[in-house]
Amino acid sequence: MKKLTLGGKIGRITPALAAAVMGLTITASPVLAADKLVKIDGSSTVYPITEAVAEEFQKAKRGAVKVTVGISGTGGGFKKFCRGEIDLSGASRPILKKEMEACKQAGIQYIELPVAYDALTVVVNPQNTWVKSMTVDELKKIWEPAAQGKITKWNQVNPAWPNQPLKLFGPGADSGTFDYFTEAVVGKAKSSRGDFTASEDDNVLVQGVSRDRGGLGYFGYAYYAENSKKLKAVPIVEKAGKPAVSPSIDTVKNGSYQPLSRPIFIYVNAKSVDKPEVKEFVDFYLNQAPKLSKAVKYVPLPDKAYALAKSNFAKKKTGTGFGGEPEVGVSVEELLQREGKH
Repeated sequence: MKKLTLGGKIGRITPALAAAVMGLTITASPVLAADKLVKIDGSSTVYPITEAVAEEFQKAKRGAVKVTVGISGTGGGFKKFCRGEIDLSGASRPILKKEMEACKQAGIQYIELPVAYDALTVVVNPQNTWVKSMTVDELKKIWEPAAQGKITKWNQVNPAWPNQPLKLFGPGADSGTFDYFTEAVVGKAKSSRGDFTASEDDNVLVQGVSRDRGGLGYFGYAYYAENSKKLKAVPIVEKAGKPAVSPSIDTVKNGSYQPLSRPIFIYVNAKSVDKPEVKEFVDFYLNQAPKLSKAVKYVPLPDKAYALAKSNFAKKKTGTGFGGEPEVGVSVEELLQREGKH
């Protein structure tokens, strides 16, 4: 590169300076992908759908936008979201009062968008020949705080089961799945024994149960479906006298898989929607959610639910259709009514 003397100082000619000296107009180079970034974090349950959407979106944009998807759990995601660190947060339960307050104090407004339904799945090792089904009461007996250090063998849960060590695997305390399961089974969110192997990464739980004959765990249906050769899903009896129901797309749709069916969400920072790449990504997400949620073994919402979500997003309708309290057994119809309120 040639040297140019300016006011007695030696400097190197940059393309912009050369253009200025020659009286030329220089056009800015295209924005690099790193400059257009959509940041997402949150639920490991919502992750498979969001990751699939992110991959398709980045392909469609031919590298013009980068989408990052983290897994810090629903609670961990909301912490980042309410600090304004991310554009979207995946959540396997609705936002709670303390998170609503944190967002309010930080001036973060959010758009709540349900994207699919999940069948929270209880799994055992394939070598477990004794469990044909489990009642909600049996699950409570295993997971309630009073069980800690006491219920350590299968025959302590049901005398018909063997004197086999019971090894438990479950999501960590930052997980929305942990919140939902404890609310549905024990009767109070986050009320659980603590002596189990906990992880925000569901793949760690899959490995744990698949390697231990006495293992039992729970997580979103997608992780079971992906690993069905090395895990066994347990049919659940909601109440005495009711039949045992296995988790599946059909049993979630018809409402018979209770109490472990639940809607899953993305929350969008309303201010982030001003960024074209974020708006475009969320529009793409809502258009692709029916197909991609099915592809990763979740239950798509009815068409009218996605139409309502698109309408709410287009209007930038902020807030939540829930009251900030954990809830169990919200049907598709109930969800639609709530999300439709203004």
